[in-house]
Amino acid sequence: MMLALEVVPLPVTNVDRALAFYTERAGFNLDVDYRPTPEFRVVQLTPPGSRCSVHLVTSDAPDRVRNLCLVTPDLATERAALIARGIVVGEVRHKDPVETWAGGWSQGLDPQRRDYASFADFTDPDGNTWTLQERGHRAP
Repeated sequence: MMLALEVVPLPVTNVDRALAFYTERAGFNLDVDYRPTPEFRVVQLTPPGSRCSVHLVTSDAPDRVRNLCLVTPDLATERAALIARGIVVGEVRHKDPVETWAGGWSQGLDPQRRDYASFADFTDPDGNTWTLQERGHRAP
């Protein structure tokens, strides 16, 4: 058996504003922007390097998606790129201690750059939250 998560619905209040945020600032790729009628539109975006996409879904409900994970081999570089494109990204933090982690954090990147140890967060204009997570870092 194989199950692959391919699309996550992402609730937004304004599809055009969200589309601009994700393509121009977050660097997502536009897969589909299909609008056969004024009442029906499908917008699908994919983060670079990902196999899973998001559908922008119009919703005035207050519910939002929390802690979607974007994995990167270089958290510091990706965070800097997002900030340069105008996204407010939280400070980097790492699990502490990593070996027996019980929810504690320290500031900055994990000194050993271990997989799944370092994180930073950002929020889209509608309140959906994303967590950047480092995995696969290789020192130059």
